[in-house]
Amino acid sequence: MNNQVFKNFCKYVSFNILGQIAYSCYTLADTFFVSVKTGTDGLTALNLAFPVFCLISGIGLMIGIGGGTQYSILKSRNEHKSADHLFTNAVYLALAFAAVFFLSGLFFSDKIVRVLGADDQVFSITNIYLKVLMLFSPAFLLNHLLQCFVRNDGNPSLSMAAMMIGSLSNIILDYVFIFPFQMGIFGAAFATGLSPVISIMVLLPYFLKKRNGFHFLKSSQTGFRFDKICFKKIVTNGIPPFLTEAASGVVMFLFNFIILRLTGNTGVAAFGVITVISLVVIALYTGLSQGIQPLISQSYGLQNRKDVHKLLKYALLTAFLLSAAIYAVIFWNAPFFVSVFNSEKDIILQEYAVRGLRLYFTACPFIGLNITLSTYFISINKAVPAQIISFLRSFFVLIPMAFLLSSLWEMTGVWCSYPLTEFLVAIVTMILCFRHFWSYQKREI
Repeated sequence: MNNQVFKNFCKYVSFNILGQIAYSCYTLADTFFVSVKTGTDGLTALNLAFPVFCLISGIGLMIGIGGGTQYSILKSRNEHKSADHLFTNAVYLALAFAAVFFLSGLFFSDKIVRVLGADDQVFSITNIYLKVLMLFSPAFLLNHLLQCFVRNDGNPSLSMAAMMIGSLSNIILDYVFIFPFQMGIFGAAFATGLSPVISIMVLLPYFLKKRNGFHFLKSSQTGFRFDKICFKKIVTNGIPPFLTEAASGVVMFLFNFIILRLTGNTGVAAFGVITVISLVVIALYTGLSQGIQPLISQSYGLQNRKDVHKLLKYALLTAFLLSAAIYAVIFWNAPFFVSVFNSEKDIILQEYAVRGLRLYFTACPFIGLNITLSTYFISINKAVPAQIISFLRSFFVLIPMAFLLSSLWEMTGVWCSYPLTEFLVAIVTMILCFRHFWSYQKREI
């Protein structure tokens, strides 16, 4: 049994990390191709638009992981009718958010671009990129939802395959649209928008061949209703992964706002390099957390506390090993990473970004701890501790820290505000964890 727990852990985590790496790589491809074609202005435009993309992805993960966690618990208890009811409500919730993003992109993208901080120099290309992304929001949201449910349905390999094929297609289409077809920034956005559509097509045979354990109920079917309690459960459990993803958008928006006033577009472009590398780093931790979530939720549903604790130990050890490897690679290769995206050989951009990489990613061990334990609490239906961790990381510590340190040490303060935030939140996370296990042991006595 012990061996089986470890095997399942390795299977789910490896599949999800590979899928997440592929998913983040298409952002790297976007950034690389756009930087080659349009230089610093293109990098700035991508970085200004990306908070909205993080918001869309965050809501997709909120509904997918929030619903998937509940589904896994219901499935382990053989409550299939309730599981179908949950999935159907999750689909309707995703479609409601998709409609808001789609209409906002159609009618208000120019106003959103101004709010994001675009000046006249980069307004046009930022608006094109953002509008296309928002028009594809229904595909992004449904893709996140279906991948999470398929993963919790015991098929992590299919979820990974859908993510990898969609990401690979985006990289290929990026190149084709930007260079041979000369479609510029629109081509980059269009390739990104087609990626979730292709991922959904990879998942479709799973449903057409009726291998899925969850089913969509029509409103006319007996027993289905729009359930406010169901919506609340999905959102409550989904807030932490939403904030984990949205935190990237908050960091980008906040740092863009501060950096524009300190160093202008060149500083924002330097932060754009850090941002795309950060997405790959966060993807590793997200893959780990999404890998353990179905296993912990299933063991929790079966009231198998021993396996729950083993899975948590494996996850924490993996997170710390990942952190050590990630920081070593970034520290020693920072000049190379920056040069890849600095096609204009801007010396100032190079200096800002290299220093930024080495300071910013000292946060790695604390990011791994915070994301892993937040996911653990979600997986065992303890949403409040996970929400506390996520709100602190995203808003309550990060925002004042960024303004304080940037006012004291300018760009060095900007780079240091993120790791210091994650460190302080990690202290709170450990306190919440100790309290949880202490109360659990007390109940056992």
